[in-house]
Amino acid sequence: MEHPQEKNGRPRIGFYICHCGSNIASMIDVAEVQQYIAALPGVKVSRDYKYMCSDPGQEMIAQDIREHKLERLVVAACSPNLHEETFRKAAVKGGLNAFYFQMVNIREHAAWVHTDRRSATEKTKDLARAAVYRVHFHKALEKRQVPVSPEVLVVGGGIAGIHAALTLANAGKKVTLVEREATIGGHMAMFDKTFPTLDCAACILTPKMSAVKSHPNITLWTYSEVVQVEGYVGNYKVTVKRKPRYIKEDLCVGCMECIDACVFKEPKFSDKFNQGLGKRKPIYIDFPQATPKVVLIDPQTCIQFKTGKCKKTCVESCDREAIDFAQKEEMRELQVGAIVLATGFKTFDAKREPHYGYGRYPGVFTALEIERLVNASGPTAGEVVGRDGKHPRAVGIIHCVGSRDEKTNKWCSRVCCMYSLKLAHLIQEHSGAEVYNFYIDMRAPGKAYEEFYDKLLAEGVHFVRGRVAEVTDWAMTPEEEGRLVLRVEDTLAGFVRRIPVDMVVLSTGLEPQADAQAVRRCFNIGCGSEGFFQERHPKLAPVNTFTDGIFIAGACQAPKDIPDTVAQAGAAAAEALVLIDSGHVELEPNTSYVVEEECSGCKSCVPLCPYTAISFDGEKKKAMINEVLCKGCGVCVAACPSGSIRQNLFDDDEIFSEIEGVMAK
Repeated sequence: MEHPQEKNGRPRIGFYICHCGSNIASMIDVAEVQQYIAALPGVKVSRDYKYMCSDPGQEMIAQDIREHKLERLVVAACSPNLHEETFRKAAVKGGLNAFYFQMVNIREHAAWVHTDRRSATEKTKDLARAAVYRVHFHKALEKRQVPVSPEVLVVGGGIAGIHAALTLANAGKKVTLVEREATIGGHMAMFDKTFPTLDCAACILTPKMSAVKSHPNITLWTYSEVVQVEGYVGNYKVTVKRKPRYIKEDLCVGCMECIDACVFKEPKFSDKFNQGLGKRKPIYIDFPQATPKVVLIDPQTCIQFKTGKCKKTCVESCDREAIDFAQKEEMRELQVGAIVLATGFKTFDAKREPHYGYGRYPGVFTALEIERLVNASGPTAGEVVGRDGKHPRAVGIIHCVGSRDEKTNKWCSRVCCMYSLKLAHLIQEHSGAEVYNFYIDMRAPGKAYEEFYDKLLAEGVHFVRGRVAEVTDWAMTPEEEGRLVLRVEDTLAGFVRRIPVDMVVLSTGLEPQADAQAVRRCFNIGCGSEGFFQERHPKLAPVNTFTDGIFIAGACQAPKDIPDTVAQAGAAAAEALVLIDSGHVELEPNTSYVVEEECSGCKSCVPLCPYTAISFDGEKKKAMINEVLCKGCGVCVAACPSGSIRQNLFDDDEIFSEIEGVMAK
């Protein structure tokens, strides 16, 4: 219901200010503000309450709207991001249009940024007065509904993408999983064991990979990349580039006869999956459990592509005629309602820490290289040997390489302490070597993590607290001859030590993918200062992004271990399910619109819109705004030279009256 305005043209306004426990009341004289606003023209009700967002607080507002015939509503409380929708619902409950309401953020904008109570109180008066002036010009608006496409796109085939895809598919949704590598599995597929339980990584991952491949609701596109995303929440049009394998996936059964038949009798080329520690042929499969189990021909190393003079023994060996050297790149289009990004991470490049000797001393390895060495399907069949083929007698594991360092990355990569302990156990188990862990702080906050640390202590692993200054091959004693020496200040013992070892393992940290910026631009989402994808809210919306309908999961959002990755993937899938199952999505009405009779057709606004919501009507010679795509950023409104673009909730009367209210006394 709507109530008629007073005869003088002023709407009847209700003002409510929240104590927010002590968050606001400890720095702002709430009672003084309430009494001050009560004296302003048009304000018929002015109240303060300890928790305005509580059920009694909302009921108070709804009751006052009905009893006092209020026509406008102002609430001074905390962030609109938290409770604007709460108070809009209270307005509707009282019979008022939801957009006859204005919220004032006095917690973040006054209470939390002031140390002087008087200054904070005066600022609150100014902000509240501005809202009272502004709300007079609010108009009745309605949210719009648009239908939602029932299919979901998952980008990234690591454990996060796999779990999200299976969760959605098991709920009956059609899912397309896009992975740019030739197989799904991500980094987890490279591991031998997982901490702290030492489960076989392949044993727990492979069944999920197989489930993805065989699930009737999942379309799996490997060796593919998303190149363009258009549209809006509920209706995204996605273009995917499918790179040629030169193998017909529907015919290949993974018998690998073609690999054996290749004219290269011995593997010759660096094996990326094995971190360059092994060799492969031009036609290969990454690892025995690869999904899909389909071989791939590398055109950079295959003789047929380089010279055209190969004997094609691989073709002759394939009785299914699955090899196709004429395959071309394909572009496919998808229509989806929601997108889950699970693009993962990359490990820190150890060469950026030259004092540790990676790339200079053959005995220095990264942790991921050791993962492949201890793996039974790795290049040495699980045997821990150096690049010289010798078994190490002593191994040093250096923590925090590329983490917690002002020169490289300030953040803790969360998994390094625990995977270093795991590798210490596995190295001892596989080689019997003496193992030293060099750490700054031991971080073991997860379930059973501290117990795993205690297990390593009991196994006799040495722990030296201190950052390693350098790794060198310069010997000072006969014991150090022909070995690598780690120079470190032992901060617990209080002196500098020189510890000779035969192998050094660098526990490299986690970083955003190299193309994270390109990906975030493609999907129109944000990145934090570290380069990881930005969530909408770190606590209340950790898997949502600022682009509705696009969710993030796993280490593309921040470094995390496998349990947290799986949990976040499930949460992202759940958010996508909520969107899909609703059947429609409500759009905020704070969108821009064009007053056609005032538009000059200059097209200034068209390239400025970050959401591509503006187009140009060639017949009318006018700009047009798609309200579904518009996010209400206001760029076009500010840029329009003729002033013909307006924005709901931010029109000139509202803005100028708010400025007047701030400055008035």
